[in-house]
Amino acid sequence: MQITAKDRVTGAGIAHPPDRPAVDHYATLVEAARGGDARAMEELLVRAQEVAYRFSVTVCGHADDAEDVMQEALIQTFRRARTLRDARAFRPWLYRTVRNACLMARRRRVDEPAVFEPLDEASPRGPGGSPGAKGGDPEAVVVNTRLRQRLRQAMKALPGKYRAVVFLREMEGLSTREVADVLQLSEANVKQRLHRARGMLQASLGDV
Repeated sequence: MQITAKDRVTGAGIAHPPDRPAVDHYATLVEAARGGDARAMEELLVRAQEVAYRFSVTVCGHADDAEDVMQEALIQTFRRARTLRDARAFRPWLYRTVRNACLMARRRRVDEPAVFEPLDEASPRGPGGSPGAKGGDPEAVVVNTRLRQRLRQAMKALPGKYRAVVFLREMEGLSTREVADVLQLSEANVKQRLHRARGMLQASLGDV
């Protein structure tokens, strides 16, 4: 069965993750880093860099700001990881820190239009990491590429407040409570925005 772009919003690609905490690898890494594990700290910094880049190019819309946002995320992660009392609070704290850095960068570009990168290319590790680029059925690769393009366009069309909710909840897998914490909203408001955003995406994608 061929998966459509609309399917990706309603359950196949931008799926609806269950609203319950997943295994918090961040908390495990924070605990290890606080115990002096250099490898754990290195992994935390790598993850912070990736989160910062994905957020800046997908939600904030300026890849040129990614370097500054990543730098701020790395500095704050290094400082915070060893002093955070509750390791489980690190993940939402990281997204909140990245969001704030992104907002500061965006204020410096008030009069400039946003420029979004493809969702699958939003990685600081450079090209070659796209799922569609790894062999497989050539026809399926073409179809997936087209679906990603449609999803990208649909995401770009969303107002910023809805795009942020979709990114955090659907793409990054944060719980509703975590998204509310990051965006400083009520959980009811997060659910409302997410519902509206899904409707906008489905309307934009149509039957493709």
